[in-house]
Amino acid sequence: MNAYIYLRALKHAEHTVFCVEKGQKTYFDPQFNRYVAYSSGQQVKRSIIDSLTSNLNVQMAPITFNYNVTKDKQLENKEPWSPCDPSYVDQLLGGWMRAEKDEITVKRRSPLSISAMRPIHPLLAGTDDENLTFDRSDKPDRHPVNVRLGDKLMTDEEIDEFLTTNNRTLPRRNWIPGNVRTSGLFVYDIAIDLRTLFSVSTNQHEPELSKDKIEDLKAKGWVESENVFGKCLVLPKEEREKVIPALASALLNWRITSNQARTFSLMETLAVAISDNANKLAGAIRAKLIEDGERPKAKPIIDETAGADVFVTLPCSNYVVTVNESADALEKAEQKLIDLMMAFDYENQL
Repeated sequence: MNAYIYLRALKHAEHTVFCVEKGQKTYFDPQFNRYVAYSSGQQVKRSIIDSLTSNLNVQMAPITFNYNVTKDKQLENKEPWSPCDPSYVDQLLGGWMRAEKDEITVKRRSPLSISAMRPIHPLLAGTDDENLTFDRSDKPDRHPVNVRLGDKLMTDEEIDEFLTTNNRTLPRRNWIPGNVRTSGLFVYDIAIDLRTLFSVSTNQHEPELSKDKIEDLKAKGWVESENVFGKCLVLPKEEREKVIPALASALLNWRITSNQARTFSLMETLAVAISDNANKLAGAIRAKLIEDGERPKAKPIIDETAGADVFVTLPCSNYVVTVNESADALEKAEQKLIDLMMAFDYENQL
C-alpha cells in the first residue's frame, strides 16, 4: 500500500501575470543567465483550495484577524487565528497553525506538498515589459480635468491661463509604466501524503487538535484509528467520497484567481504525469537542451515510456511533438487520481 501519489502537470501561460501586487514575480537562473517568472507554491495551493471549495460549493473556514491598539492609537497587526477544524475541507487539506498566549500551540501540516509553478526550462519561458495606459482622450467633454495648486483646486479659468502661459496641455491619459508579463511552458509538482490526507492526529504531545475538538469530531462520526504517526481520527467514508472527486479536479483544473482582467490567460493544462515514484515524473515531462552554436535551445518532451501514467491534451500538440493526445485526457487523469485515492485504506493503515 503505497503512501504517496506524485503529480506533475505542464501548463501553457500566455502574456499574463501570476502576481499583481508588485508586478510579476521572477527569479534569476544562474545557469542560463536570465530572469524567469514563477508562481509561488503558496499561490498555487491557494488556487487549488479555491477550486476545491468551489467544486464542493462550500465556504472556506472563517479566519479571525487580530489587532492591538498601540499607545499612539495605531492599529497593530497580530497573528490571524485559524479555527483549526478539519470539518472545513480547506483546513483539512491546507493545514493550520494557531499559537495563543497561555494555550498549547496546535498545528497540522498539509498533506499536499506543492511546488512553485516555474518554467519547464529557463529557455522555454520569458518575460516582456510593456507600458499600459488609462485613456479617456476620445471623449474630452465627458471627462473633466482637475488641477490642484497645493491644497487648492484650480478653476477652469485658472487652468486655461496656466496652460496658455506655459504652453502646456492636459491630456486625459495616464501612462502606467513597467508592467511585466510572462509567456511560456510551466510545470508544477504535487506530492499527496495519503497517510494524513484524511487522518488527523490525536497525539497531545505535539497536538494537531485540542481535546475539545477531538471530542467534537468523534461526535460527528470521525473514525478512531491509528497510522504510523500514532492514534488519529479519520474522516468518514461517505465524506471522503465527496471530497476525492472534487480534489482530483482541483489539482488539475485550478486557475490563478488573483489576475486582473487584462492579464487573463487560459493557462490550459497540456499534459499530466502521475506516479507513486517521484523520479518517474521528472522523465515523463521534461525538456532537452540542444546545442545550436553559441545559442543553446531547449525542446519540451512528453515521454510516455518513462514509467509514469501520462495524459496528453489536444492543445499540447501546439507546443510539443505528441503522439497520443486526446480530448478526454484530463478526465482520464482525474479518474486515475480518484482511483488511487479511493483505493487507500485510511481506517486500517497498520
